[in-house]
Amino acid sequence: MKTLDCDFLIIGAGLAGLSAALELAPHGRVVLCAKRTLEESNSSHAQGGIAVPIAGDDTIESHLQDTLVAGADLTDAAVAREIIAAGAARIAALEAWGVQFERKPHPPREADAEYDLGREGGHSVRRILHSGDFTGAEIIRVLSGRVRRQASVQVLEKTMAIDLITTGWLKVPGDDACIGAYFLDRATNEIFAVRAPHVLLATGGAGKVYLYTSNPDVATGDGIAMAWRAGLEIRNMEFVQFHPTCLYHPEAKSFLISEAVRGEGARLLNGAGKPFMKRYDPRAELAPRDVVARAIDHEMKIRGDACAYLDITHKSAAFLKRRFPNIYATCKQYGFDMAKQPIPVVPAAHYFCGGVAADTRGRTTMAGLHAAGEVACTGLHGANRLASNSLLEALVCGHAAARDMLATARPKARKIQIPAWKTGDAVPSDEAVVVTHNWDEVRTVMWDYVGIVRTNRRLARALRRIATLRREIRAYYRDYLVTSDLLELRNIAAVAELVIRSAMLRRESRGLHYTLDYPYLAESMRRDTVIHDLPGGGAV
Repeated sequence: MKTLDCDFLIIGAGLAGLSAALELAPHGRVVLCAKRTLEESNSSHAQGGIAVPIAGDDTIESHLQDTLVAGADLTDAAVAREIIAAGAARIAALEAWGVQFERKPHPPREADAEYDLGREGGHSVRRILHSGDFTGAEIIRVLSGRVRRQASVQVLEKTMAIDLITTGWLKVPGDDACIGAYFLDRATNEIFAVRAPHVLLATGGAGKVYLYTSNPDVATGDGIAMAWRAGLEIRNMEFVQFHPTCLYHPEAKSFLISEAVRGEGARLLNGAGKPFMKRYDPRAELAPRDVVARAIDHEMKIRGDACAYLDITHKSAAFLKRRFPNIYATCKQYGFDMAKQPIPVVPAAHYFCGGVAADTRGRTTMAGLHAAGEVACTGLHGANRLASNSLLEALVCGHAAARDMLATARPKARKIQIPAWKTGDAVPSDEAVVVTHNWDEVRTVMWDYVGIVRTNRRLARALRRIATLRREIRAYYRDYLVTSDLLELRNIAAVAELVIRSAMLRRESRGLHYTLDYPYLAESMRRDTVIHDLPGGGAV
């Protein structure tokens, strides 16, 4: 088996991973692994922008207060203040690298012209820096280009991590530490290892655990599942954010209608063409996402509507084409003119507030392993993420994790021998239909029983079914040679169990977790939900 050695291993190529790679590049050899390409990640699909208190009438404290309100008393105020305060410096770094944020057209575009800031749900003022309505794609385009030009960074695309390699698993004396990972080359089906004293998990989220999601296909919770199997602490997995407005069309796969559209005055209508948000919250369309998603879900169920509608026809086509060029063009492609008719929308799984327990420097509970971005749970988001705080966290914590790795002395991992991957009696599978069927079943179970509104009975049923599926997947994993589809199935089933178990532990309704059995806040539950199993990923 081939084993690569490096100083820094980064698993994942979204904003957190790319930011870390650029910071680490001058200081040693970096191996950066992307499951598909550098340009394909959850970060690249982010439309809204980055929330930063950069306007003259905005403050860190104002942004902090909005974050705390959205987080439903679970946000760590010290963590949030630290991340928010670091935002302006990281924006300056992005601009120095070549990222261009939208500025006001009047006065003419000059270097010192004011930013054209957007506003989204939960924000008290306009503070969203954006590049049209494809901010994530623009940032990833610039950063991936710079990373590719770094001689010290070895980019491995179409490369999927299988599992972390730890000294505990290898039975090396001393405290458990991460020294690398096994990978599958998706082009050749070769399995190899990368060995490093410093490993950064930056694998993003897990939206594909649900049947309907705004996330791209790469978002299968790989980092969370690997960390759980390695015995790390996992926090707050019950808090899954459902974006209120994904385009409802059979051919529009996972297309998000940015919250910024509501920030520009769009109203939500039910199937009868009537606005309804003020009946659910005085902030109406600018309420936090959990409130809006539940309102849409409830309105659809009581009326029997297949979707809701987002109406921004009070804005001109010229404005919409300038402010939302990608959304306008995509809706037009599917037969909807935003300037003339409301857009059909439905909620869909969007963002995981929980993940691998880590601090603002990316430090986890295991030596040698950092985590940053959506895969991590730092305490910033609490029970519900404030809109556009995700790119902020990825940007700030990816950079901070790199700085911490540089400041932390670690013994050379190459002294430890990594065993070759054992296939045993495994054979190529001729039953791919089984993997496909189990894929569909995991995602359907999660959507039907662990979605926007939950009950004890639904959660118990989901846990039984997922436990059975995990046993089947484990047997399949043992008997057949691994493929990327099988690895992703293994990971989404693991994440599904973590979400269900976490939801069962929270006997109240807070933020993104709403249950009909406990439709109230409980002071005794104002704490993180922690799952910390022995290595192996829980008994099944």
